Amino acid sequence: MLKIKNRPISDEDALLISSCKQGDMEAFESLVHKYQKRMFNIAFRIIGDYEDAGEAVQEAFLSAYRGIGKFRGDATFLTWLTAITVNLTKNRLKQVRGRRHHEIYSLDDPMQTDEGCMAADPPSNAPSVQDQLEQHDIRQKVQECISILETDFREVLVLRDMQEFSYEEISGILKIALGTVKSRISRARETIRDCLKRKLGDLL
Repeated sequence: MLKIKNRPISDEDALLISSCKQGDMEAFESLVHKYQKRMFNIAFRIIGDYEDAGEAVQEAFLSAYRGIGKFRGDATFLTWLTAITVNLTKNRLKQVRGRRHHEIYSLDDPMQTDEGCMAADPPSNAPSVQDQLEQHDIRQKVQECISILETDFREVLVLRDMQEFSYEEISGILKIALGTVKSRISRARETIRDCLKRKLGDLL
């Protein structure tokens, strides 16, 4: 069980978890609704495939539901759920590592944002189509650079730079030493910078 206490569990989560432990499925569905986009973003950044990320997150929530009775609140529900999601995503990544994924992008494809998936069709006051394409291209290249990282470095980068967990929280989530977290993040950032320089050149 994680021992991270710098982010107290919210009253809302505490009430929902208490109801879950009493068999209230709607309470758990509320937790799913609250955290599913964030868990999907973590899984997608680690695994690099929408379908596999979605299945990993489904497994994570199922595992969390089955294990909710053992949740004691020593850590926040978010860090506990994130640990489950990362572990299951890593397991799924091992299963699919031998497969080569070739995604085909078009103007009609959904784009991944911090809030989840959104349609590529912009409102009338949105940036031009060219700007949209350039932004999409940059996001795609960032993900390509993340995907070349070894899993150990990929996960710490995602948790720190994209999900803004503290070093201490990451240490607890991944069960590795704090110094290891810092060194892996440093190496991952350096690798990403070098990769993006090669891919984006003058755009950086």
